[in-house]
Amino acid sequence: MTSWMKADLTRFGDAQEVRVAGERPDGSLRTPVIVWVVRFGDDLYTRSVNGPDAAWFRGTQLRHRGQISAGGTVVDVDFTDGGDAVDDEIDSAYQRKYGRYPGPVQSITSPLARSTTLKIIPHQPD
Repeated sequence: MTSWMKADLTRFGDAQEVRVAGERPDGSLRTPVIVWVVRFGDDLYTRSVNGPDAAWFRGTQLRHRGQISAGGTVVDVDFTDGGDAVDDEIDSAYQRKYGRYPGPVQSITSPLARSTTLKIIPHQPD
């Protein structure tokens, strides 16, 4: 598995808003949407505040590929299941980073949102 370059890990981990676009079956990208991304260790994670029915989340589940962008940097990525083992740590990361928004943080750490935890990794060509 490819790891993040330190500058990109910091850029995306520190960004308040990141745009994410899933890849369609034909290889084109869906319309980017803004999500909150958090860093845990040397990994990046995101969740769907609206659960698994959100269009952008469903789009990541088709090919598990897409792009993220923040601060003028665009990176091709793969989306993998974040795994239940890190959910508590991801909750804490959301609370630390976005704690000044208590209502949205409560939503992004809800059981529904936790069920959509995605790990974002740099894309590895086939």
